[in-house]
Amino acid sequence: MTSAPQSPRSEPTDPKDRPARLTVGVVGAGRVGPALAASLQLAGHRPVAVSGVSDASVRRAATLLPDVPLVPPAEVLARAELVLLTVPDDILPGLVEGFVETGSIRPGQLLVHTSGRYGAKVLDPALRAGALPLALHPAMTFTGTAVDVQRLAGCSFGVTAPEELRLAAEALVIEMGGEPEWIAEEMRPLYHAALALGANHLVTLVAQAMDLLRDAGVTAPDRMLGPLLGAALDNALRSGDAALTGPVARGDAGTVAAHVAELREHAPQTVAGYLAMARATADRALAHGLLKPELAEDLLDVLATGAEESR
Repeated sequence: MTSAPQSPRSEPTDPKDRPARLTVGVVGAGRVGPALAASLQLAGHRPVAVSGVSDASVRRAATLLPDVPLVPPAEVLARAELVLLTVPDDILPGLVEGFVETGSIRPGQLLVHTSGRYGAKVLDPALRAGALPLALHPAMTFTGTAVDVQRLAGCSFGVTAPEELRLAAEALVIEMGGEPEWIAEEMRPLYHAALALGANHLVTLVAQAMDLLRDAGVTAPDRMLGPLLGAALDNALRSGDAALTGPVARGDAGTVAAHVAELREHAPQTVAGYLAMARATADRALAHGLLKPELAEDLLDVLATGAEESR
């Protein structure tokens, strides 16, 4: 059986001074896999194989894992003691079943997937074949460049694994510079939804805001939004709903109505999102005593009318 990785705290700090550790393979050279393998290499492990199909995948692998051979997925499993399955969520279950059916999985092999949606149970077919299943999801957005390796320092990982593998899973995360956060199997979908709500929707909101500022004549919307959004994010992380500001939290129904009218004229595709977020903001502001009930009625009427007109 493959020995579990030990916490780096008890070993020499320079990777080159450590004994040879696990051989690492990557199935799916998207934005995540090569970065994690490069981080494990810094911790003293040895990437030995990577698979990728697209030209972009090949370039990423060459950049982050130079001199590591590009081979078919089954060959990655044949060469590596620790295999990173960094493929899209919808592909993962079928990929695991395919590896089992073809006898590609070896007993004692550490099999790690990085899907936020799934816990360890998606690897049950591999577990029955003798593999050691770990779900290690980095709560980070990836670019596919070397900067990703740096961003892993201090990054939280959603960790799910059988109890007997918990220490091994947490040790791997620590070796990559991350912070392990244990997520129960049944909570993985909710955990992933929370991250998508925050990170993915944030990108959409920021992109829409920049488009609207350009339409309003702002020449450098990124420079205008940077300090504002940075402060808003910092305040929200520190204070939660108490950080809410703006016309919705103040109950300024007239301003919100003017916003809706302008958006409907200049960017109708943004109206539904604006109304939905304004309603969610109003509900939270009311619940936390920021929005006065006597002002909320007119505001909610404006939002309801806007929603009706958008149908």
